Amino acid sequence: MKRLPMALGIVAVGSVILAGCSAPAENGDGSVTITYTNFISNDGNEQNLQKIVDAFEDANPGITVEVTTLPYSDYGTALQTDLAAGTQSDVFDLEYANYAEFQANGVLAPIEVSDPSVYRQSVLEAYQTDGTQYALPSSFSDVVLYYNKDLFDAAGLDYPSSDWTWADEKAAAEKLTDQAAGVWGDHQPVSFYEYYKVLAQNGGKFLNDDGTAVAFNTPEGIEAAKWLTEKSGTVMPTIEQGQGTPDFDTNLFKDGKLAMLHTGIWVFGAVADVPFGWDIAVEPGNTQQASAVFSNAVGVSSSSKHIEAASKWAEFLTSSDTMVDVRLDSGWELPPISDDAKLSVYLEKGAPENRQAVFDSLDGIALPPVAAAGQTEMQDIITEELVEAQAGRKTVEDALASAEQRINAVIGG
Repeated sequence: MKRLPMALGIVAVGSVILAGCSAPAENGDGSVTITYTNFISNDGNEQNLQKIVDAFEDANPGITVEVTTLPYSDYGTALQTDLAAGTQSDVFDLEYANYAEFQANGVLAPIEVSDPSVYRQSVLEAYQTDGTQYALPSSFSDVVLYYNKDLFDAAGLDYPSSDWTWADEKAAAEKLTDQAAGVWGDHQPVSFYEYYKVLAQNGGKFLNDDGTAVAFNTPEGIEAAKWLTEKSGTVMPTIEQGQGTPDFDTNLFKDGKLAMLHTGIWVFGAVADVPFGWDIAVEPGNTQQASAVFSNAVGVSSSSKHIEAASKWAEFLTSSDTMVDVRLDSGWELPPISDDAKLSVYLEKGAPENRQAVFDSLDGIALPPVAAAGQTEMQDIITEELVEAQAGRKTVEDALASAEQRINAVIGG
């Protein structure tokens, strides 16, 4: 198995949050109930998470875990609301991009890790401040190019390969699109998370070196934005046709109406039983290959009344053999473990056939840009402006100029 590079100082998958969570409870028999709010199991992995919960409760009969699962798209807003109200769960998912802000604001309790060597060290250290662990990585994953083999075969096209470029992807997408039949050649979300990645694929960067000003309003940045937004209505559905709504792209792929899909390896389980052949490839780049790599994590609330029990759950969820087995058996992202021998079995788990692409994608990593301040606002602004360009209400040039001005005002540039 190819050894995984350790340059993962990374993040997780997207925004975060918990809504209407109950307070931790001490039961009449002296046992404890702790609350855990997550986005990692949403959309197909709820039962996989429950297997880990069941194993933890069997091993810790005095602790019950009460789980709340929210869609990723709702999570960030919900968490911010709960943190403001003091109603956050004992344990909650978080992303690397927001870790520093949460830690600085005192939201996270220090976590005593019984065996740090179990974790992949670069991922573990991403959630340390001044040598203290304030969150534990729960998984890491990357984004790949899914493709429908049957649609490619019907069109007489070669499958995507690791040496494809944007030009190759565009040419195939145009040939595969049949709007009259409701078949689309490509789908790539118009969002912050896609934009920083395609910007890297085009040799540009999102922020300056100290994270206090944007650096994307350049020829490379404009070309990258056009690569995303100009797919809409040509090889990808428009906003009016549903593009951008939750799970739209995954469902379109599952229905056999989408030839290529840019999304993460966490979708393997959701598309496992589709009635057509499919596989994955490393995402094409323009001037270079760059893949988005995410690390999800969990934190323990500093206001929890049961920090010891909550910390036990956090460590079990992120490092136990049960967690490793469940994740590898189901193809549900990758466990953040240091043992490459355990990870090698991942390549033999069945569809998709080309699981090696998951590791090959790590040869060129696009890390999420982290601003010195105003991270969430920065992410929201660039998505808003790109959607304006996608909808045709602004030119790409005007959208990026507006985003530059707005973001710099928020992050300190």
